[in-house]
Amino acid sequence: MAEHEHVRVAVIGSGFGGLGAAVRLRREGITDFVVLERADSVGGTWRDNSYPGCACDVPSHLYSFSFAPNPDWPRTFSGQEHIRAYLEHVADVFGLRPHIRFGAEVKLMRWDGERLRWEIETARGTLTADVVVSATGPLSDPKMPEIPGLESFPGKVFHSARWDHDYDLRGKRVAMVGTGASAIQIVPAIQRQVGRLTLFQRTPPWVMPRMDRAISAAERRLHQALPFTTRLRRGMLWGIRELQVQAFTKHPDELGLVERLAKRNMARAVKDPALRAKLTPGYRIGCKRILLSSEYYPALARPNVDVVASGLSEIRGSTVVAADGSEAEVDAIIFGTGFHVTDMPIAERVVGAEGVTLAETWKGGMRALRGASAAGFPNWMTIIGPNTGLGNSSMILMIESQLNYMADYLRQLDVLGGRAALDARPAAVDAWNHKVQERMKRTVWNTGGCTSWYLDPSGRNTTIWPGTTAEFRRATRRVDLAEYEVVRQPGARAAEAGPVAGRQSEAAV
Repeated sequence: MAEHEHVRVAVIGSGFGGLGAAVRLRREGITDFVVLERADSVGGTWRDNSYPGCACDVPSHLYSFSFAPNPDWPRTFSGQEHIRAYLEHVADVFGLRPHIRFGAEVKLMRWDGERLRWEIETARGTLTADVVVSATGPLSDPKMPEIPGLESFPGKVFHSARWDHDYDLRGKRVAMVGTGASAIQIVPAIQRQVGRLTLFQRTPPWVMPRMDRAISAAERRLHQALPFTTRLRRGMLWGIRELQVQAFTKHPDELGLVERLAKRNMARAVKDPALRAKLTPGYRIGCKRILLSSEYYPALARPNVDVVASGLSEIRGSTVVAADGSEAEVDAIIFGTGFHVTDMPIAERVVGAEGVTLAETWKGGMRALRGASAAGFPNWMTIIGPNTGLGNSSMILMIESQLNYMADYLRQLDVLGGRAALDARPAAVDAWNHKVQERMKRTVWNTGGCTSWYLDPSGRNTTIWPGTTAEFRRATRRVDLAEYEVVRQPGARAAEAGPVAGRQSEAAV
């Protein structure tokens, strides 16, 4: 980066959120922006997660940008390599590479209230920006548990998101810690090659069959020749998931039928009653994300797999010890223990107008106006922010809604003219958050009887959106200036810094 480089917009991250923001900026006629990426290639979580069996649990035609349809998806559920290739394609087709700064991990972002801009320190130097769009994503920083004795384990240790492809698992005794979305893909992918696999399970997941298949050449030719068929396919997939939302958000008891189907799925593959008892969840389906796999249960029933129905509590040399006292000798430990979702590390590196970090502001729980703006952090927005996650559909839908909000945010700054910034009013953030949390009380994520990564340490659900994607799109279609304070440079006319009556958003929560 050039010394003292200044840009209108700095985008942090080059996953779906970051690349989507870059495309939208170009479509809005904004070319004065950079994308700061800490790695050496684009892709975000689909670059970092390359473990065996890694794939998406959302259908391919729904897990892609509406403005960049892909008629050539090879499978109904795409593998990691196909999604990463798609993101590389997006970067090329939309001419984004000149804007991307690789190896530019953000070390610190500090708001300069005198000049109304962000000072950004990166691994490649310092720059300033009028607006920051943080698209680091909640699944970017692996979470490793603190296990006594782990530091002295003589074997191999790695997290699923930092897979060591140089380590040969063939014939090894392997401990797999965790039973989330990554683990249920890893277990069947490595079960055939390892000598023995010990799965440490704290809470069993609900698992439904994965209806995956190859997309035929005829289907792909049809989508290429008649693009509207791709849109139709996407629309049908979206509509089905929109219809499911009420069961998750208002009528969790309706999920009983789905539970019975999940139990039948397990019974077909697992004949041992004792193992079935270990694998049967004690909470309402949907409370944790429903996982999809047609291979997980058959792999657990194989003779070289042991399921330990309690968490890993201690390591003594090469011996792993479960909370129930059972032990196993292992050569390698793989952690599928998730990510820092409700305590994103990037928040520790963002210093706002009052000189406090975003992490300090969010100490009592993440909260942002319409999932994008935090009070006290002018001209800073986040993609996939608080309460924008989904439990049953595609996050790309939510990202595109937030890109609409970002685009109107920048338009409003243009209309205001001069040196100006928008800072979310605390009252507006509180009102939005209150309505979201009130709606959350009835959802399966709060009432289903489980502890999930959707919840922060205080038990508040600061992750999931308690409605349909259509509702969120309406709520983020436009910026309501009444929800923001207009900040001018010191010395500007006082009238310009007061409340501004703006366009009302087309829908509230």
